[in-house]
Amino acid sequence: QVQLVESGGGSVQAGDSLGLSCVGSGSTFNQRAMAWFRRAPGKEREFVALIHWSGTSTHYADSVKGRFTISRDNAKNTLFLRMNSLKPEETAVYFCAADGKTYADWPTVRPVDYNYWGQGTQVTVSS
Repeated sequence: QVQLVESGGGSVQAGDSLGLSCVGSGSTFNQRAMAWFRRAPGKEREFVALIHWSGTSTHYADSVKGRFTISRDNAKNTLFLRMNSLKPEETAVYFCAADGKTYADWPTVRPVDYNYWGQGTQVTVSS
């Protein structure tokens, strides 16, 4: 079992930066790929970024590529998301999630493959 708690959300202006954190409990955090998803008002949950369990590879949604950076510190069971040049349309609840499999070589962008979710943290970007 993995329990996840996000923090770092808030209200910013368009063009600003914000960092999110996700602390995991349980002994398998460092064995699982991790991802960030978001859900904007009235929209479906959307993939944002993922990172391999080892931290050696990452993958981003096209919409955030070059502006967002996902990273992890396995020694501290912590996942990060650095968001730069934020846009108003990126206002959403941001969730961290842990892969249902351990040591997955090819983590996916599908929410259904992530068994463990945080409660979400609100990010509001004003124009």
